[in-house]
Amino acid sequence: MSKQVFLDYASCTPIDEALMNTYITLLNKYYINSEAVYDRGVEVYDLVEKSRKMIAQLMKVRAQDILFTSGASESNSYAIKGYCLKNKHKGMHIITSAMEHSSVLHSVQQLEETFGFKVTYLPVNKEGKVSVEDVQSAITKETILVSVMSVNNEIGSIQPIHSIAKLLKEYPNIKFHVDAVQSIGKLDLDLTDIDMMSVTSHKLYGVKGCGILYAKSNIELLAIINGGQQEKGIRGGTLNAPACILFAKTLRIALENKEAHYKSVQEMHTYVREKLQEEEMIVINSPMDACPYILNFSCIKLGSEIMMNALNEKQICVSSQSTCSSRTKAPSSTLRAMNLDESITFGAIRVSFSHLTSRDELDYFIESVKEIINEYKTR
Repeated sequence: MSKQVFLDYASCTPIDEALMNTYITLLNKYYINSEAVYDRGVEVYDLVEKSRKMIAQLMKVRAQDILFTSGASESNSYAIKGYCLKNKHKGMHIITSAMEHSSVLHSVQQLEETFGFKVTYLPVNKEGKVSVEDVQSAITKETILVSVMSVNNEIGSIQPIHSIAKLLKEYPNIKFHVDAVQSIGKLDLDLTDIDMMSVTSHKLYGVKGCGILYAKSNIELLAIINGGQQEKGIRGGTLNAPACILFAKTLRIALENKEAHYKSVQEMHTYVREKLQEEEMIVINSPMDACPYILNFSCIKLGSEIMMNALNEKQICVSSQSTCSSRTKAPSSTLRAMNLDESITFGAIRVSFSHLTSRDELDYFIESVKEIINEYKTR
């Protein structure tokens, strides 16, 4: 196969052609600052607000609870630092899991190291899941925030979000934040008992540079980016209006195709899992009930860097862990949190699928992995 095979969709997705065409039109026509008070500025402002309302309808929430950001990392930072710093008089204890995205882990670490907050990092089991019982056991009188992702971005484990939300209803002083980057548009997610949620456009075949923080109106956030009146005065700076306007269409298309795409990807996941398990040197790290869009495996005795470089030579794009942590030589914090053997953590590869992935691409990937292993064995 001469063309490049892309199997890193958990990191980024190509822009949908219909969205690209709309975006180009928006860039050309609606470049005006949405805060300008003349007619053309008001027109852009109105389109942003129309998008906000459509997004709210799709998510079954209120429009005033949608905050536009530059992406999920910023949304996570706002949810965690913005909330905790604004509400530290209510308590200074945070609960999260040991396998969150770096934007969550680094946010709570900063609060811990710089501002004196106490953080409980929940353990996970061998399937990469937290337990509701551990959440309850970690709660203290000082707890004001729990942050747990819905789908892990490295192994695809699905967390018991709704059970945690149900538990936290008994604690009105505690707010619940969910990083839903890997589940939005893929899995059903009821926001009724979730206080804050982060998502981003570029995981949904939309453009980079636009995300959303859903935060209920009773949530008070500290303005981390200071500026003008934008986004209720919480997030200053000129909005990326074309991207914000496009987000509504991005989310609508994702949700309309959710079931069909899920079924297609589920078949891919099962096929690749079964083929990889034929190789005795391979261990599958993703649980059986993982979100099918992500499959994590390790090749024992063969480090992930060696495998990634060999696959790269064959024009196959995969990753070894979250792309936001990909340039570090340290093993995955997610796999370490699962207490897996060192040979597994150092040999981990993440493959992530799309409805765009073809069977030929999957077969080429599987054949390539087996060829690389055989070459290693014969050295």
